[in-house]
Amino acid sequence: MAALRRVFSSVVENKLLIGDKWVSSSSNKWFDIKNPATQEIVGRVPQVTKGEFDVVVANSKEAYNVGRVPQVTKGEFDVVVANSKEAFKMWRDVPVPSRLRMARTFLDHLNANTEELAQIITRENGKPLGDSRGDVFRGIEVVEHTLSFGSLLMGESMENLGKDLDTYSYRHPLGVVSSILPYNFPAMIALWAMPAVITGNTLILKPSEKVATTSQRIFELFLKSGFPSGVVNIVHGGKDTVDYILQDPDIKAVSFVGSSSVGTYIHQQGSYYGKRVQSNMGAKNHAVIMPDADKEDAINAVVSSVYGAAGQRCMALSVIILVGDTQSWIPDIVAKSKSLKVGPGNDPKTDVGPLNSVELKQKVEKYIEIGVKEGASLLLDGRGVKVPGYENGNFVGPTIFDNVNVNHTIYKEEIFGPVMTIVRVNTLDEAIELANKNPYGNGTAIFTQSGSAARRYQREIEAGQVGINVPIPVPLPMFSFTGSKGSFRGDLNFYGKGAVNFYTQWKTITSRWRKDMAEKAQLSTSFPTMK
Repeated sequence: MAALRRVFSSVVENKLLIGDKWVSSSSNKWFDIKNPATQEIVGRVPQVTKGEFDVVVANSKEAYNVGRVPQVTKGEFDVVVANSKEAFKMWRDVPVPSRLRMARTFLDHLNANTEELAQIITRENGKPLGDSRGDVFRGIEVVEHTLSFGSLLMGESMENLGKDLDTYSYRHPLGVVSSILPYNFPAMIALWAMPAVITGNTLILKPSEKVATTSQRIFELFLKSGFPSGVVNIVHGGKDTVDYILQDPDIKAVSFVGSSSVGTYIHQQGSYYGKRVQSNMGAKNHAVIMPDADKEDAINAVVSSVYGAAGQRCMALSVIILVGDTQSWIPDIVAKSKSLKVGPGNDPKTDVGPLNSVELKQKVEKYIEIGVKEGASLLLDGRGVKVPGYENGNFVGPTIFDNVNVNHTIYKEEIFGPVMTIVRVNTLDEAIELANKNPYGNGTAIFTQSGSAARRYQREIEAGQVGINVPIPVPLPMFSFTGSKGSFRGDLNFYGKGAVNFYTQWKTITSRWRKDMAEKAQLSTSFPTMK
């Protein structure tokens, strides 16, 4: 409780993590973190300077062998880079079992502080406390899975590929890498970066300036877990900081989760500067409800998915395709949506919390207005919601449009708010064709009691993650997050085996130790055949 009072009793000034020191930024540009339910300033974040950033990168390279948020300056950034480079030299040589023991200690700290982290998330992100606990837990699962990386990091070998000839491959870390985080999952996606560390890289983390206090607290716990100075460094800021990361030659890989516009920019620029890049971006996830589906189960599942986190999830089911007779279920869907309580995240009875910012609230309300103007049927209007005692909150209630078609803006574009769009079709064929024409491919779901329909859907649908009677099919970390089509840019995926592939590179050695030392190679310019 003392820690909670420390975090919540005053405005938190988020600092840079350089090595093992929390450093106040010299930046003259700061970002305010606001409680979305009240507009109270709970933290500030600096825009890091380029010099500070470079020191962090140098430190990471050596290790490798609610509040204010500052915009890091170029000088600060340079410090960060230098710090990371230095740290890399050491960290790459730390034995894998030693890294895993540190991860085990970190896991213990995370489990012991889950409630505190959830409270911080609710205060600066706005989501209901139960959802915040889930945010932390799903991140903890990624850390748990890194404990199995000993086997995933193993190389390959084969003897006698030629006379006295052996070949073997090792996985090597890349060096200094960076992770750029979104605001909607402050803990989970921050912890998606742990595979970078356990595979032997040093990490420069850039939290969203809207929720930076969560990352600060997580990596306070990280430092208590025995990890050496410089293995993780933290910088803050907006586009300037992103450009510092993308353009710095010492940063070898960039991982990003966020909007399509920013993700496309990061992938293009990062690739141009020779980095590995993975960008998980926007989505328009379709759910298909078949006539044979369990009615109560399907309705509860899709309503929960659409409105959870106020729709601020890249895996939210925002398009509901009703097949045939299920169109008669619309009144029940509306009634279930109306039953959800809108309120602040710290109220245990709240189902739908505030959107993260005033700007996002205005954007969602604009989409609702556009939907009405373009002729979609507004069955439930979430605009104008007032929560007693929280009149300044960024609240938009559950909203439902019916008779939506593929030409409507609310169908084509990601709204990222509590808005359900209903599309009516007659057959599974139509549903699959409709969903596959959508440019996004993050996730999808089908609700049915037919194994044949489910199997056909999972094979023919063009989305990276498919739920069968599961509304949010985000894989557990023994698998990898596998969004596709317009929802993903890059070749290698997040966490699990995909993360090990992303954060390591193969080195292959071919070795000959002659059994007969008197035998000599013959002079020949012919291409060797290894016979």
